[in-house]
Amino acid sequence: MRLSFGEKLFYATNYLLLLLAGMSCLVPLLNIVSVSFSDYAAIASGFVGIWPVGFNLDAYRSLIEGTPIVQCLKNSVVITIFGVAFSMIFTVLAAYPLSKSKFYWRKGFTLAIVFTMLFGIPTIPAFLVNRSLGIVDTYWALWLPGLISAYNMLVLRSFFEQIPEEMGEASQIDGCSDWRQLWQIVLPLSMPVLATLMLFYGVGYWNVFQSVLININDSDKYNLAVLVQNMIANQSLLQSLNNLQPQEAAELLTPESIRSAGVVVMLVPLLLVYPFLQKYFVKGVMIGAIKG
Repeated sequence: MRLSFGEKLFYATNYLLLLLAGMSCLVPLLNIVSVSFSDYAAIASGFVGIWPVGFNLDAYRSLIEGTPIVQCLKNSVVITIFGVAFSMIFTVLAAYPLSKSKFYWRKGFTLAIVFTMLFGIPTIPAFLVNRSLGIVDTYWALWLPGLISAYNMLVLRSFFEQIPEEMGEASQIDGCSDWRQLWQIVLPLSMPVLATLMLFYGVGYWNVFQSVLININDSDKYNLAVLVQNMIANQSLLQSLNNLQPQEAAELLTPESIRSAGVVVMLVPLLLVYPFLQKYFVKGVMIGAIKG
């Protein structure tokens, strides 16, 4: 099929705009990575662009030896893995019954859930509730308040509603219970949306910052987001790294290199996880494209 000149111009314009949009997001990230791997002279003179200048690993070495980044990384992994698991379990358990037309008062429950999206959770009342429950200074203060996202639950409920009810009725005739139907029929067909929601929840838990500062008192339980923010805000961080004197530290590193290294360490796990979820997106497209 041959395209007309107008169609070619339309597609070329779209591709150009998408390329510019992608580059606007990619160039700052490449600059941060380059700064983290460049030496002091290149960073101080402003010669670092999207490629490292004077490649070295001093920033990462000082970051590992002089800050609790390894412990913070472990804490972030724990917060994210358990948080995503808990949120996905309860989101599925909330969305599945609301997707059934035979569920009584499902419209009323749905409206009540939508109503909660109109208001945010005030910081002080949320902290008082966590303190009354005795979960302050524990990760439960991060997991329980945001256990279910109303938006994610509604998205999952809408996806469940698109699954033909005849499949459930046929499985019930064969003696399949509701739990088995959910586990063996509904969830395998919902892997694309489940992967998307896992990514949403994962990014939220990985980047959680304010809740950690408010509810966690023990600095040993801080996550990477808090550590990176402290590095960005703390101008005297280099003076404490590796017990160096300020003059010696200034000769080795710049604040920009340390901050960039921290940002890179925080971004790399998400960039590594995303390709594994991407295959479920592709699989979902193929399932939807095959009929009969």
